[in-house]
Amino acid sequence: MDEKTPHNVIDIMEEQKAITNMGGTMRLGAYECVLQKGSKAYQAYGEEHIQERHRHRYEFNNDYKEQYEAAGMKCVGINPESDLVEIVEIPTLKWFVGTQFHPEYGSTVLNPHPLFVAFVKAAIENEK
Repeated sequence: MDEKTPHNVIDIMEEQKAITNMGGTMRLGAYECVLQKGSKAYQAYGEEHIQERHRHRYEFNNDYKEQYEAAGMKCVGINPESDLVEIVEIPTLKWFVGTQFHPEYGSTVLNPHPLFVAFVKAAIENEK
């Protein structure tokens, strides 16, 4: 990664830029996300409002959102309070979903995360 790039598509969060003692200062915990109806994420969760756990200092730079969406990547999960992009999809691909949060934090063998279940179902369907 080029720290001097003028095009920080993924950038350190504004409130993190002045922090020098990193410690436990990152974006931690559960945050709300509103899903776009009709998206793969919405289909996986079966609801519009979700909460997911975070552990990071970086975010998608919304200055590039319009360009990415024009090129085919859709921002389908947004934090309503901060307008941060939480989930992206590429609808023209069979199954492409990217998240800012950590779905593995909410997944167990007996109760797998909805996105993992949707991914496996898509893989099985694709194999047929």
